[in-house]
Amino acid sequence: MAASIATVQTVKDLRTEVAKWRKAGETIALVPTMGALHAGHLSLVAVAKSRAKRIVVSIFVNPTQFGPKEDFKRYPRDEAGDLAKLTQAGTHLVYIPDMEEMYPQGFATKVSLPSLTEDLCGAARPNHFEGVATVVTKLLLQCASDVAVFGEKDYQQLLVIKQLVRDLNIPVEIVAAPIVREEDGLALSSRNFYLSPSERTTAPILHQVLSEVATALASGEGCDATSSAGRFKLEGKGFRVDYVAVRDPETLAPLFGPIRGPARVMGAVYLGTTRLIDNVPTAPKSR
Repeated sequence: MAASIATVQTVKDLRTEVAKWRKAGETIALVPTMGALHAGHLSLVAVAKSRAKRIVVSIFVNPTQFGPKEDFKRYPRDEAGDLAKLTQAGTHLVYIPDMEEMYPQGFATKVSLPSLTEDLCGAARPNHFEGVATVVTKLLLQCASDVAVFGEKDYQQLLVIKQLVRDLNIPVEIVAAPIVREEDGLALSSRNFYLSPSERTTAPILHQVLSEVATALASGEGCDATSSAGRFKLEGKGFRVDYVAVRDPETLAPLFGPIRGPARVMGAVYLGTTRLIDNVPTAPKSR
């Protein structure tokens, strides 16, 4: 039987453990999560292990990134299951702060990046990215790791985090990990738990359609026509579409006409009450 994994609940104890590794000359990677871990999260741990000697995973369901009508209270939680998975994955320390530790009485600071968050998921979820940016800034400063790993599924979030690290001179390398998918193409997400059996059958169509848009763009078709066709197809399959968009992969600026370099096809939809997001990279075919 595997030994139980070490856990800490306070910033002080987290820093004490990290300081021991730092004194021994060991590199440290952080994988921030909201728990309800699946194979996608564990792939982030694997990437972290390839980049550092010691791995810290944080588990904190952050209330400030949920809107008033969103799913904070029913967001899946399984601490015992998460710890078992992280033990198996070779994690060295799990940081599980409570609300008071993360947002003590009188907490007033917010980290905001309007230029990257005013549209796409930011338009549909006001204050979401402010909550993400604030909690991630805190986690990076609390752990002071050499590396932090984030998945590409939340692509807008990934760019927000890269930007805040640059802007605030936080000495950490942000490493992007590829999306992990089910065999039918559905991107792994803790929110897939909410899908009914029939919705789960429909859900992979999101990735199929975004991939079709990416292929059309690579063949020289225009951004507006391909994204509109993708939206129309998703709506015809029963999705309520938030957006299908073609964006610059570094700045998220909208792209128009035939693409001339790398691009990201990004989509967000509702299937029943569940919000799904996904994205696919593309680039023009070489002539």
